[in-house]
Amino acid sequence: MSSEAAATLHPLAPHHLPSFISDGTGGDPMMTNVAIFVAVMVFIITIFFLHLHSLPEKLAHKVGANQLQMVGVLALIALFTHNNLYWVAALLLALVQIPDYETPLQRIADALDRLKAAPQPTAEPVAEAPAAEIEAPAPASTKEGEA
Repeated sequence: MSSEAAATLHPLAPHHLPSFISDGTGGDPMMTNVAIFVAVMVFIITIFFLHLHSLPEKLAHKVGANQLQMVGVLALIALFTHNNLYWVAALLLALVQIPDYETPLQRIADALDRLKAAPQPTAEPVAEAPAAEIEAPAPASTKEGEA
């Protein structure tokens, strides 16, 4: 305690009071220190909470864009509703890579569009030619004596 504060103490109070006991000036150093500590801890816990909620989105950046959007939506729903089931679903979706089915199907659709846009050859009627008589081959000559 300061010398001013010691002078304002009641004469029956002990002269060596701990620093957390307020003096006659009305200042409370312990309350001030606890208020600063609580404010700093609330800020740190809030930053940790927001960092934890963004974890699925950071993991989903390694996978496809569609999956990233789904994970982002689930993480936002979990953040605003405080329902941890959505956050767990977002985390699992970010960790599991979904196979890409869209690209092969899109390539098939593009190939079909190209085939449809290509000019189709018109089939001209072909006159049938008369069928030629097919002669049976003559039997091979056999030598006499072979039967």
